[in-house]
Amino acid sequence: MNRATSTLLVSAFGIALLVSITDNVRTKTRANLMAAYSCESNARAKYLAYAQKADREGYGKVADLFRAAAESEKIELNNQALVIQAMGGTPRTNIKHHAIRSTRKNLVDAKNEETYETAVMYPQFIAQAQKEDNEDAVRMFTYARAAEVQHVKFYEEALDNLNEWKSGKTEFRVCPICGYTVQAKPVFLACPVCATPTRLYESPR
Repeated sequence: MNRATSTLLVSAFGIALLVSITDNVRTKTRANLMAAYSCESNARAKYLAYAQKADREGYGKVADLFRAAAESEKIELNNQALVIQAMGGTPRTNIKHHAIRSTRKNLVDAKNEETYETAVMYPQFIAQAQKEDNEDAVRMFTYARAAEVQHVKFYEEALDNLNEWKSGKTEFRVCPICGYTVQAKPVFLACPVCATPTRLYESPR
């Protein structure tokens, strides 16, 4: 093998290795998007079931909160699906069986899950997407994390004042673009996360 042939082979190997590394990096963010999509799909199904349980136990306000959170999760997973499709993937999920316990325990479960997402999962996903310069993935992960942070606050408030959340109803409104959730009518004119006018916020049914 002459030197020119050797150099050509080395160069070809280097190009192949670069392509392999690039594909692997791209796969990481797409895999993260798929994981987030599955996570939010399961959360939505679970929160709708938790809302029914809260209604049966007489916690009308908690039921409203879970329905608002479920609507927010739907917006998040739809956002993530769009990026997955733009990257050439197909969104897939497997809805798992979720144990439905008391409303208090369901609130604790929801709080713990979304605390993990805001503190660990989404920060890692955002960092990886930034490394790959995938602005769409960064934006959708950032939207989801901001919405989940707000959910955690509501879950904590409900747990700290559960008796007060037992009677009546509470209106929650959800940003149709990023899923940011507020209680009653927003006091600001535009969504603090994505700048969508709050007059477009939706009330979950």
